Amino acid sequence: MSSSRRVYKQFEDQQKRLLAQQEELVNLEEGGGGDEADKDKDDDHRRQRASHSHRVMEVVGQIAKSRRAANFDRKRERRGKDLLEDYFIPNIVFPYHVFRRRFRMQRSLFNKIMSAICNHDPYFVQKEDAFNVLGLLPEQKITGAFRMLAYGASADQVDEIARMGKITILESLMRFCFAIEALYTNEYLQKPTPRDMQKFLRKGEM
Repeated sequence: MSSSRRVYKQFEDQQKRLLAQQEELVNLEEGGGGDEADKDKDDDHRRQRASHSHRVMEVVGQIAKSRRAANFDRKRERRGKDLLEDYFIPNIVFPYHVFRRRFRMQRSLFNKIMSAICNHDPYFVQKEDAFNVLGLLPEQKITGAFRMLAYGASADQVDEIARMGKITILESLMRFCFAIEALYTNEYLQKPTPRDMQKFLRKGEM
């Protein structure tokens, strides 16, 4: 059995145990009587449902936590500087049409999304660690997320591009998806209207 299937099986088993514990709590509460007991039961049930997602995420985090490996210098600062020189500073190495082809969007759109995500989740903002060493640039984290979504890149492939560890890559991807859903669901992540479809068809013909 592959490691990914093992992790998924462990997650399924843990989720079943959590659901069984919830059902047991609900059954115990149903043994009480009176309006006050019913009200307390409803309140507890709502709290359990509200915290269910949080508990599931904690379980996933425990399962996905890998054994602590020896750290090695990925030269992340140098790779961040190279990434900026390649695509994001005024005198870039690769022209705009190369950015458009590799990132599947215009650079102005990338910068707009990056700014919104950094304002929404400070995880993507560059910070200093306990040794006063600057961490990853937001361009590195968001580039990693885009490469995984656009090309189906693996964590090792993103590590080569952005110099990020596997856990950091997966956390960046998860937080990126949560931020996109929170920021753009109401405006963009909805079923297109007939007018939208006509606009897309005209754009496709052009």
